[in-house]
Amino acid sequence: MPRNLIVSGGVAHDFPATSAALVDVLAGIGVESEITEDVAGALAAPPPTGLITVNAFRWTMDGDDFADERDRWRFETPESVRRTVLDHLARGGGLLAVHTASLCFDDWPEWAEIIGGAWRWGRSYHPPIGPAKIRLGSGHPIVDGLSGFEVTDEVYTDLDVLPDVEPLAYSEDQPLLWARSMAGGRVVYDALGHDTRSYAHPVRRTLLRRAARWLLGDRL
Repeated sequence: MPRNLIVSGGVAHDFPATSAALVDVLAGIGVESEITEDVAGALAAPPPTGLITVNAFRWTMDGDDFADERDRWRFETPESVRRTVLDHLARGGGLLAVHTASLCFDDWPEWAEIIGGAWRWGRSYHPPIGPAKIRLGSGHPIVDGLSGFEVTDEVYTDLDVLPDVEPLAYSEDQPLLWARSMAGGRVVYDALGHDTRSYAHPVRRTLLRRAARWLLGDRL
């Protein structure tokens, strides 16, 4: 059974609930997941897993936003974490980055290069959570044969997306899902997933399962 380490935790989101939802979704294809909020401890060395999932909001928290949460959630990315992520990919591992992962590890510039984009404070934003119509592309096993759908979620807007990214899903003109090969492994970024309503939608559950299958390759 393939194993998945879910790095979780942070502010402004119910990460215990969404990480539990990820466990449930991926269990449907035989993936066994472990959840941790100890990012530095869990990634001090490459975990014995085929998949690492980042469903977290861990960054330097510079400025006044979330000041009352700073002592608990402020995170400066240790060299060990950076090395472990790169070693995991170099061994052919998969990396699933979900929703707030694009805000994580902001003191590590290569993180944006790994996942293919980043939230930029002062430019990126999202409208209030609500119904979002999702349009799917084609030409990739994660999306082929699936129809667009509507989900209650946040639509991350004006992310800093790298030029070589080929989006697989949009809301209007905003890219929300892509897959790429990086540093010897595979990476998927999925900007959806604010709360459990997103994880309850059957098409999104299928997308996540297909993403995990693609990331794990012949491990499934």
